[in-house]
Amino acid sequence: MLMLSEPSYWTSERFDFDYIGFPTQCPITVAIDLIELSLKQPRRYFDPKKLAQLVESVKEHGILEPVLVRPLPHGKYELIAGERRIRAARIVGLMQVPIISLELDDQQALQIALMENLQREELNPVEETEAILELLSLSLQVSSNEVISLLHRFFNAKQRSQSLKQNDLIKVEQVESILQAIGKFNAASFRSSRLPLLKLPEEILVSLRQGDIEYTKAQAISRVKSEQQRTELLKIAIAENLSLSEIKARVKTLRTESASQSQNAVTERLNEINKLLRQKRSAIKSQNQEKINQLLDEVEKLIAES
Repeated sequence: MLMLSEPSYWTSERFDFDYIGFPTQCPITVAIDLIELSLKQPRRYFDPKKLAQLVESVKEHGILEPVLVRPLPHGKYELIAGERRIRAARIVGLMQVPIISLELDDQQALQIALMENLQREELNPVEETEAILELLSLSLQVSSNEVISLLHRFFNAKQRSQSLKQNDLIKVEQVESILQAIGKFNAASFRSSRLPLLKLPEEILVSLRQGDIEYTKAQAISRVKSEQQRTELLKIAIAENLSLSEIKARVKTLRTESASQSQNAVTERLNEINKLLRQKRSAIKSQNQEKINQLLDEVEKLIAES
């Protein structure tokens, strides 16, 4: 696995961009038009306010830290890390930017891009979770689904005081090592606090990706089962910047109302069935009467148990 050192910064004297396994290099300056964006950029959403701040910084100071690239045919380069800086430079109208160019294969390029984003950028929770999963998948050479399955097996084995297979133990150790390098999670905390995020409703995931709402608030809103009510609460929470406690109170009210409506719906349906039985009782065949009585016995039992 490729590992990054602590973030370092370029100066006019030297740029210490130290990836283990790659020689330290000094930056060079190239035309910005020679740099092509990667199709596998881990970051999908760029906060307009933060980008605007960077634009102002670039106007005043230029690009203070080189972007990381790898060479392409015909003298061009593919961007590995630093897309915000490239976007800001293009908005400002810079013709040239400083780069560090490394010879990387596809897997190495993606690993570095993922690690760079995770260590240096403020990824939103969805992007961060997806990036970590992709990094683990690359490092373990298994699918993201297999990484998720491994984390669940590890948790279940720990809960039951059971041992994992040797192959799984080795993979878990790799996972722990990678997460330690990122510096935010261990295997257990990543599984419990971040994997559930990927199961959130799509409209909530979109808002999280755009940085419109905090993760804890999004989780609370996701507990509303009605899609219409959930969407409406999400819009209100964002527009009015509701606190987490305010959101939880509204979620509780909506769930209570929903439970009450559900009970009323069952009562109304039973009344309708009773009315239908009275109307049709003379026409019901004997074998069907037996089935109806059996079903009514089950309904009565369920109500009694409640």
